[in-house]
Amino acid sequence: MTWLRAFGEVVRSGLTIEETRLEPLLALRAAVGVAIVIGPALWLVSPAYAASAALGAYSAGGATFQRTWRPRKVIALGAGAGLALSTFVGYLAAGRLVTFLPLLAVWAFAAGMAWAVGSTAGIVAASTVGSMLVTITLPTSVGRALEHAGVIALGGVAQAVLILLFPIRRWGAHRDALADALAAVADFARRLRHDPTAPFDPDPLITARDAAAVTPSQARTRPPVLHGPRGLAERIRPVVAALADPDVGAPAEGPGRDRARELLNAAADVLDATARSIRRGTPAGVPPGSADVLRVDEENEVLEGPARQAAERLVELLGEGLEIAGSGGARGRTPTPPGPADAQFLVRPTMFRLLPVVVRAVRRELRRDSPVFRHAVRLAAVATLGYLIAARLPVTHGYWAPIASVMVMRPDFHQTYARAVARLAGTLAGVALATGMVQALGPDAHVFGALAVVSVGLSYTLIRTGYAYSHCFTAAYVVFLLGMGGQAWEQTVPERVVLTLLGGVLAMLAYVVFPAWETPRLPGRLADWLAANGRYAAAVLRSYAEPTREHRADMRRALLASREARAAWQEAYDRARQEPGRPRGLTSREADEAQEALKGFGRAAMLMESYVPRDESRSVPEAERFAEALEADTAQAAADVREHRNPDWGRVEEALHAWEGAAGDRSPVVRRGAELQKRALEDLATAVSRTPLERDVGSAREEQRVRAAEAAAGDGSGTAHLAG
Repeated sequence: MTWLRAFGEVVRSGLTIEETRLEPLLALRAAVGVAIVIGPALWLVSPAYAASAALGAYSAGGATFQRTWRPRKVIALGAGAGLALSTFVGYLAAGRLVTFLPLLAVWAFAAGMAWAVGSTAGIVAASTVGSMLVTITLPTSVGRALEHAGVIALGGVAQAVLILLFPIRRWGAHRDALADALAAVADFARRLRHDPTAPFDPDPLITARDAAAVTPSQARTRPPVLHGPRGLAERIRPVVAALADPDVGAPAEGPGRDRARELLNAAADVLDATARSIRRGTPAGVPPGSADVLRVDEENEVLEGPARQAAERLVELLGEGLEIAGSGGARGRTPTPPGPADAQFLVRPTMFRLLPVVVRAVRRELRRDSPVFRHAVRLAAVATLGYLIAARLPVTHGYWAPIASVMVMRPDFHQTYARAVARLAGTLAGVALATGMVQALGPDAHVFGALAVVSVGLSYTLIRTGYAYSHCFTAAYVVFLLGMGGQAWEQTVPERVVLTLLGGVLAMLAYVVFPAWETPRLPGRLADWLAANGRYAAAVLRSYAEPTREHRADMRRALLASREARAAWQEAYDRARQEPGRPRGLTSREADEAQEALKGFGRAAMLMESYVPRDESRSVPEAERFAEALEADTAQAAADVREHRNPDWGRVEEALHAWEGAAGDRSPVVRRGAELQKRALEDLATAVSRTPLERDVGSAREEQRVRAAEAAAGDGSGTAHLAG
């Protein structure tokens, strides 16, 4: 898409109100943490100390709202410690540009590389850069610098103590993640009633798995209801898909299809009730009609063959769901997954053992083509350049410009630009609101301190509704904080607006000068997904050839790797659709068609997974040869996609032909699944293969198509497309 249209999308995204559940109790607790440190510091010491305390408590409180599965008190303590350290180290180097600028550049680069660990680490690390820029102006000696660092750390401690004393919905985020996974499978079952080939988004299952990883200490206190239901959702998903599919399950029409629809609806009701029970921690009822549908009549059952097998398996699994829904997560009544006691939870490293993990993650991203590395370089350059420019301006709070840049910059184009727009809009609204109140109330440090706490509470409350709306009250909070220190609004308000605009412009220009576009990386992401899907499909086939526990474990690991590869592709694909510029790598048509083909390929493997025999005597020897051919061809095709060569499926075709000619085929379901996989691979080859002439003119055609789509979108008749 063009830069003009991309910027229009950015403005809409930055100002969009996100529909989310507000958490006023969490916001109140975090605001109380700010008030606890502001009040005594203002009363007993000075406004400068109160400002330091407010900075630590505010940033630590904001860090606890980030998406993370670690205990919130640990996040608050870590944020407070990082802010205190950056403050003290920054003061030691302050006073001379020759010492402070290198420190600022190195610190900002390290903060950018923190995104290799995750978004929470990246955001908290960026706030430490802001702390370094702000608080080095407050102390007057090394001793005072230590005092200010201690006060800032005290703000993090206050937040952690409040979280410890007043826990709100302990394990609430973990419950929500698991409930969302069950609800996603319920929605999938309902959609299958009308569309037997409906797609399934694995993101809720991926999130639930992330939430299930705990440290040994967390495993001892985790509610029993969080132990087993994730596996239930994992097992039900392929079964409902197999039941609904007309190729390997219920017939397309007739009494069998009606029975399948009844079972799918009942499955959705049971899963929804299970999700409600887990989310609330109380028993949840299932409609009586749905429970009656799950009673299988051996004599009058209309489903036959593989469809009946899937129905019986579904009823068996839903029995576990009924037990969970009826127990409400009571201790001792929740099914636990099979296996040894020490393998019943996914291990997450403790904070002390996290350092090697962090080092490995950062080392993986230390390469020129890494988006995280390029983000770190941009962050370091913009922070130092913004500081230099602001230092030459006739303003008192020049650090606002680099802070605005650092806080809006993200590793991808769209988020950086959207947050820059949102921050400017929020700043304008916030300073206007705060200025009016300052003029009406007059100078009073205690009143301004109270208003700062109220603004913090509103900022926390709206933190998940959109950056612009949360930052509106953050900007008001800053104005009140400065007013508490005795600074006139006539000086601070215009500076705040101008410097925020300067910082946002610098952040935007940095992405233009040194971008990290996702579009050129799409072929690599597609290749990774193809190879991972091939390994998953081969693992499923080997479970047919030799149904052993080891092969089922291999199948599970391959499935998780396939999901990770698909999530990486989807993230890159979504980012690429929002990037400006001409097409590079895959065109939008090729990306769309290749994505649909690989979804179909993975779906065929999922259908076969639901019929994997549990009895080792029911083996399918022909599946082994096809598995080897499939894994070899998909691995080679992945290399071909990366090098922009046309993939070939010669070994797959040969193995399938030999399978069709084999005598005594004992599993028509798995062979039908293999045929569906071959068809999906052919669709993939059609999507990404191009003749030499098409390679020459494809880019030009894509540009023409994009321009036509944008022209249509201008009069409301078009849709957004991927264009690099």
